[in-house]
Amino acid sequence: MFEDSLLESGGRLKTKRGRTTTFAIILEIALIGVMVLLPLIFTEALPKQQLMTFLVAPPPPPPPPPPAAAPVKVVKQIQTDIVNGALRTPTKIPQKVQMIKEDEAPPQMAASGVVGGVPGGIPGGQMGGVIGGIISSTPVAVPKVATPQRVRVSAGVTSGLLVRKVNPNYPPLARQARIQGTVVLHAVISKDGTIENLTLVSGHPMLAPSAIEAVKQWKYKPYLLNGEPVEVDTEVQVNFTLAGG
Repeated sequence: MFEDSLLESGGRLKTKRGRTTTFAIILEIALIGVMVLLPLIFTEALPKQQLMTFLVAPPPPPPPPPPAAAPVKVVKQIQTDIVNGALRTPTKIPQKVQMIKEDEAPPQMAASGVVGGVPGGIPGGQMGGVIGGIISSTPVAVPKVATPQRVRVSAGVTSGLLVRKVNPNYPPLARQARIQGTVVLHAVISKDGTIENLTLVSGHPMLAPSAIEAVKQWKYKPYLLNGEPVEVDTEVQVNFTLAGG
């Protein structure tokens, strides 16, 4: 009987233990599932500061170091005493004055030699050597300057060359009209001193014909230039006054 009771109780105990174990496992799985799903459903309950630290990107890497600067070349300026071709006034007295050494002069030739001659010299040589003797012995022809055919001469100079002067006749109509004044004529005097051409420059029209007729008869000495007679381009003045007419 005892064994039966143990066997019966043993079978019941096994059955109860198996159910309890199964229920406990299911309950634990449910609790674990609830704990996993709660943070996903209720996100406000999670610590925001800790979550933000997980979402913040890592800081960027530090920038590379700047490239090494190129070495600066120091240009040393050489002081000079000559500025724009002129000697610069020194700002201070130098401690040492450098003496300028000139090249030695070439050795002088013997007293019997001449400049440009044959080394050693030849008695009776020529200054400048053979070339100098040829140049000095060749006569140089001086070109003759051509004498101009006509020159411009002032009225004062031509008046001193006047040989014969014919006074003009006072026109009667000009005298009655009380017209007087000076007639200026442009004249060309030939090589023999005669008047070749006359043109009116200024003067009253009533007095000009009489002045031209009189000046045509004037005679001059030939004007010489370089010993040769030349034509003269000048002006002639003829005065008409009632007091002397």
